[in-house]
Amino acid sequence: MTKEEVIGCLYNRYIRPTENKKENYIGVEIEMPIVNLEHREVDFTVIHKLTGAFLKEFDFTPTGIDEQGHIYAALNKANGDIFSYDCSYNNMEFSFGREKNLHTIHERFGIYYHFVQEFFAPYHYTLTGMGINPNRKVNNNIPIENGRYKMLFHHLSSFSKYACLPMYFHRYPQFGMFSSASQVQLDVTKETLPSVINTFNQLEPIKALLFSNSVLLGENEDLLCSRDMLWENSTHGINPHNVGMYDCEIQTVADILNYISTAAIYCVEREGKYLNFSPVNILEYFTLDSLTGEYLENGEIYSLKFKPQPEDIAYLRTFKFEDLTYRGTIEFRSGCCQPIGDVMTVAAFHVGLLRQTEKLQELLAQDTSLYHNGYNAPELRRQLVCRKLPSYIDRDGLYALAARVLDLCRDGLKERNLGEEKYLLPLYERIEKRTNPAKTMLERLKSGKNINEVIREYSICC
Repeated sequence: MTKEEVIGCLYNRYIRPTENKKENYIGVEIEMPIVNLEHREVDFTVIHKLTGAFLKEFDFTPTGIDEQGHIYAALNKANGDIFSYDCSYNNMEFSFGREKNLHTIHERFGIYYHFVQEFFAPYHYTLTGMGINPNRKVNNNIPIENGRYKMLFHHLSSFSKYACLPMYFHRYPQFGMFSSASQVQLDVTKETLPSVINTFNQLEPIKALLFSNSVLLGENEDLLCSRDMLWENSTHGINPHNVGMYDCEIQTVADILNYISTAAIYCVEREGKYLNFSPVNILEYFTLDSLTGEYLENGEIYSLKFKPQPEDIAYLRTFKFEDLTYRGTIEFRSGCCQPIGDVMTVAAFHVGLLRQTEKLQELLAQDTSLYHNGYNAPELRRQLVCRKLPSYIDRDGLYALAARVLDLCRDGLKERNLGEEKYLLPLYERIEKRTNPAKTMLERLKSGKNINEVIREYSICC
């Protein structure tokens, strides 16, 4: 395909779903680590028993079954909710069918969550609101046995093949099996796409200040949100345009399409097999006559030669913090899993501010406490995910800016007239105390609390 043809395919996949869009739906995905409170690895037979009980209680239909016959994903056809395990059986995810009301999502979350917790109690297991599983070192961090997850782990484990690249690779290819996120998808229109992406990209440093909650305990406790590093310094980040933030301004729809065209593709499916290959720019991909991919079967790696097809656009997977999807939504991906009592904060924050994009843009443009100090948004995010703030930052001004952002968010939620602004209260408290869940956890541990006490505190559902 020519460049123009590829851009046309990208337009049809990503932009066309946003045309003439009238809906304002919300999609929420909440991942949570499963923790054995006896500090031993999670017994997957317990997890499979839970799955059976959950599906029976809530009338979910299996949609994903691994190679051993175990269910890893199921759908409630009545409301569109998905119960699943993300990457491994150490990480549970609730993905809620699209709704227009945060209260409805929160209510269903509470019902599911309490059922799981009651089931886990006799086994001394719990779900908790941490972005990194505190038992990651003792858990059996293996992927769910299906083609996609095994291919993904194979891809992430291949970092040693790229020693010639001038980039740093961390040594956690299994990070998807111990990291948990809180993500939200919101409907957007073609007209608002550029400003939403650009403005929320600028907002990422403030989000780091408020939502950081993924500490690698015992290894790098100065990094409050290791989530960024885990994605960007993995094979996902070989092409930095596949991950993280935008390091350029997005002003038009053409800018969005041109940016997506710089991303890399690294997997496709042929003959029912997921094929992994070295990441290649999507434009270059369609100039190739053929490629050779690897797939896993019965524990062995095999090669298969294949030809690019236009339909392969569907396998272009990016993980931007503001990720345009094929559903006509933007998925906001940078949030760590939050303490369970604060579980709706990430969704409420984005829902409220989406209604205030212009005012938010003006506020950030006029700010001098964070911006206009010689650093761009990605550089500021990298600084604010750390425990110690840079000395040049005016702390009073920074938290005053965060408070003004939160006030805009509150106003946006109040306009919806649903009472959803109550979900912002934990964020106001964080600003007042100048903390976030990661800092609070480290302070609790420093004061003498043991890790189980913190795990239980972060598991309390209000």
